[in-house]
Amino acid sequence: MTNQEISSIKQRFGIIGHAPALNYAIQVAAQVAPTDMTVLITGESGSGKESFSKIIHALSPRKHGQFVAINCGAIPEGTIDSELFGHEKGAYTGAGEARKGYFEVTDGGTIFLDEIAEMPLGTQARLLRVLENGEFIRVGSSKVQKTDVRVVAATNVNLLDRVQAGKFREDLYYRLNTVPITVPPLRERGDDIYLLFRKFAADFSEKNRVRPISLTPDAVRLLTRFRFPGNIRQLKNIAGQISVLEMEREIDATRLATYLPVAQTSQLPALLPGHGGSADAPGGIGSYSERDILYRLLFDMRRDMTDLKKVVLELATGAGPRPAADAQELLRQNSHLFSNLHDAPADHAPDHGNGYYLPPGPPAGSPLRVEVGPASNYADDEDSPPTEDISHETEEETLSLDAIEKEMILKALKKHHNKRKYAAQDLGISERTLYRKLKQYDLEAA
Repeated sequence: MTNQEISSIKQRFGIIGHAPALNYAIQVAAQVAPTDMTVLITGESGSGKESFSKIIHALSPRKHGQFVAINCGAIPEGTIDSELFGHEKGAYTGAGEARKGYFEVTDGGTIFLDEIAEMPLGTQARLLRVLENGEFIRVGSSKVQKTDVRVVAATNVNLLDRVQAGKFREDLYYRLNTVPITVPPLRERGDDIYLLFRKFAADFSEKNRVRPISLTPDAVRLLTRFRFPGNIRQLKNIAGQISVLEMEREIDATRLATYLPVAQTSQLPALLPGHGGSADAPGGIGSYSERDILYRLLFDMRRDMTDLKKVVLELATGAGPRPAADAQELLRQNSHLFSNLHDAPADHAPDHGNGYYLPPGPPAGSPLRVEVGPASNYADDEDSPPTEDISHETEEETLSLDAIEKEMILKALKKHHNKRKYAAQDLGISERTLYRKLKQYDLEAA
């Protein structure tokens, strides 16, 4: 499909953006539309999944048939079978007359089942029968009826995780996932964010007959760095809020920041849905989305510190291939790792022009030591400067999350005098999870 054809589809359905992932999703939708294949659209809430179902229907031979969009999560479990497949008179209390369901009404058309993961298991079995052979039975009836309906489903969760949890039928998943389409989240669409913001601001301006708002360059940068967990829906709301509340029509980054939730502006990596973060997940303790990352950063810094000490010591004692001047430069570049390394006084040992001094190396055969005190602390050569023994750090450290987890549990128990209830609250997990962890690590608590 050419770029011109993709642009034509965007214009027809009001889709704005040039992100490669968006263009690819549109291309797949256009290519699968002429067929009768079932399509599963995945994407975060508010990313525009319904627009792709409309593309598929409008470009298909069923375009003259009826199109019905149904939110499976919005229909109560007790009535969803009746809504989808219809019911006979007297099928249940309140069923005063027979009623046709959506699969009967849209015969020859397309049904869009949004939030398919919320569909009850019993209804999933009925849906599977429709997909397999086009048959269904009204609630309260024994008569098998036929229908010719194309199904397009959508979800904002990982259906395979639901399958493994026993909340979604595996056979239905593979039947729905004949052709998958992934709609990218707004935060991965780059410059599309600003394009959409301008569109929403212009729409509001035209509708309410006010001058449209604009963003300064620093505000544009702030907007495009925002994570937008609510995706397009959230961006539209923000554009509307600013258009209503701001008297000045040019918005800078400072003013824009007041409309962006602080908790959602972090650029730290986060765990994807379905990849952990549950307090009761195996091997997990609370949410590791940030704690796990901080631990790893601390571990990496500690290893870097140890490696740096070893390199500096080799250079200082002449064991390394580089001259002492290079060691001084290495110290200067990494001085932030030595919390008590100070500027050497002018009348002390030469500092090679960089403001730091390199202590003399130890005698041959002695334990590896690095002096970390300032030169001004030593009255004469007979004083013994403070040293730090790093011989025990020469071996590679093995730091596992299990060890850290065990240490955190022990600290929490000690802090709360072995009271499991309060320790679990401090760790951000349930008591049941704490009991399991105590058993897993063979720990004892009162």
